[in-house]
Amino acid sequence: MMIMLIMNKKLNELAKQNKSIKVAIVGAGKMGKGLVNQMSRIKGMIPGLVINRNGEKAINALLSAGIGREDIMVSNSINQINYYLEKGKYVVSEYADLAAKANQIHAVVDATGVPEVGAKISLDSIKNGKHIIMLNVEADSVVGPILYKYAKEAKVVYTGTAGDEPGAVMELYNFAVGLGFQVLAIGKGKNNPIDLEANPDTVYEKAQNKELKPHMLAGFIDGTNTMIEMTCMANATGFVPDIRGGHGINSNIEDLTNILRLKKEGGILNKYGVVDYVKGIAPGVFAIFTTKLEEVHNQLEYLNMGSGPNYCLYRPYHLTSLETPITIFEACVNNEATIAPTEGAIAETITIAKKDLKVGDRLDCIGGYTVYGSIEEHKMAKEQNLVPIGLINENTKVIKDIKKGEPITYDMLELDTNTNIYKLRQIQDKVIG
Repeated sequence: MMIMLIMNKKLNELAKQNKSIKVAIVGAGKMGKGLVNQMSRIKGMIPGLVINRNGEKAINALLSAGIGREDIMVSNSINQINYYLEKGKYVVSEYADLAAKANQIHAVVDATGVPEVGAKISLDSIKNGKHIIMLNVEADSVVGPILYKYAKEAKVVYTGTAGDEPGAVMELYNFAVGLGFQVLAIGKGKNNPIDLEANPDTVYEKAQNKELKPHMLAGFIDGTNTMIEMTCMANATGFVPDIRGGHGINSNIEDLTNILRLKKEGGILNKYGVVDYVKGIAPGVFAIFTTKLEEVHNQLEYLNMGSGPNYCLYRPYHLTSLETPITIFEACVNNEATIAPTEGAIAETITIAKKDLKVGDRLDCIGGYTVYGSIEEHKMAKEQNLVPIGLINENTKVIKDIKKGEPITYDMLELDTNTNIYKLRQIQDKVIG
């Protein structure tokens, strides 16, 4: 990849000048810890500030990367953090608010996966002139368009990350569009069947084995995470779900172009320009494309891309936060985003009742016991008054009985209106629609 050649060259030049891109990472869970480790092996880029509510987890992330304990300072004082960073030390803090305030920090990475935290970190970073890299698709799917607008106005970069499925899909999409092909469908693989009733209790043992929080794994298994990722893909490309929730077919790569084609062509799609997920091709991502030129069809067949008229680009891996340094580099050096909601609000991850809910019940969060997410076109969600799942939290109160499997509308709930994400969404709905 040309970007890697340029990145290696420029970062080596920085290192030779004893300079570096200093990054604040908020969240030292699996994704944050992986990023700290990977970045520690890259010249010219430093995970200078690592923030976690439990400071020990942040310390352990740095230690696991081979950083000596004597080089790790712990502080919740912005003045001390600035001092230690200037002295070339690594700093651990317990307050996310400090990430955007540190003078030496060039970019902030949100690796929390919590919608409200992501909204606050992004807003703080933009206001303080820092680039913001979102591993937090949960927040991006709800308020990404307004945050992207604010970032552009502030002349900083708001971006999703390379390595996550939306970023990996965008790589294929940009490749195809850049070469002049017509992209028909994009999407991701899913490595397990959707279980709409999954909750932290049912996945607890698996979560422990995978070193994941039970809520996080439940959000993967009940499909919410997949729907959120597809929403981010939609907002970056203008593509929409063909049907609510997507088709979620079983397929291998060889059969994909035969299935994901129009009904009149023998496939299952009502239209092209769609985003979907496929069981059987995980952990990969795909982009289906075509061309109107006969000579190009001939060349694609000669190159073993299939007999057409549709062809599939497939990336058989995504390395999540291990690829995030690419996005950090692109933001800090080239002022470019890997993936961003440039098309505005195109899709929505709406909220569905996971069980029967009664007046007075409290909801929880993504990957919990009460709700799951499903992708829908934004215009349909708006017409039907459907609630984005990222606005739901433990303070959300049910004010109308809701049946299991029923989409949840605003008039069924008393939302927590004091959150940053709720306030941002209100602005987004007015400004962007």
